[in-house]
Amino acid sequence: EEFLELLELLVSCARTYVSSLAAMEEFHLSLSQCVVLRYHWIDPFVRSLKERLAAFHRFFCVADQVKVYTNQNKTRTFIGLEVSAGHFQLLELVSEVDRVLEEFDLPTFYKARRLPLTSLPDPSFHISLAWCVGDLSGRLEGQCLRELQDIVDRFEDSALLLRVQWEEIRCKSGNKYFSFPLR
Repeated sequence: EEFLELLELLVSCARTYVSSLAAMEEFHLSLSQCVVLRYHWIDPFVRSLKERLAAFHRFFCVADQVKVYTNQNKTRTFIGLEVSAGHFQLLELVSEVDRVLEEFDLPTFYKARRLPLTSLPDPSFHISLAWCVGDLSGRLEGQCLRELQDIVDRFEDSALLLRVQWEEIRCKSGNKYFSFPLR
């Protein structure tokens, strides 16, 4: 309930800069990009994920840094909360998910990350809060972003609200969800 109150404050503020902004209805943190699985790959893919993720323990992460994102082809802009703690554990999970994707010749989440001596930054793990059509990042960055971060920093109990315990990893394939509990 308190998280939805914080979300409403953030979206309301951001709409003064971009009126077409829509709040997300479901929240997640991605460990892979969307890929197309052939029907006969689903069961072996899920089995492989289950095996790779079985050794992982539960952990906490904190998503408290407001950031503006655009999708790869710049057709959507998002406001998200970037992870500021728990990044290492998420990188380890992505590494295992990437190995499963490679087994099926599917694109990995952040392929450039694996190149030796790469100067590219680590992925920005985040939870999307709101979105709009087009690349409107220029209108949301700067003053708007500072105002949004102030709302998060001043929100009562935000430190507790934005601390997320990872108890399971989920995989969605079509209309099916698969859950992999962490130890």
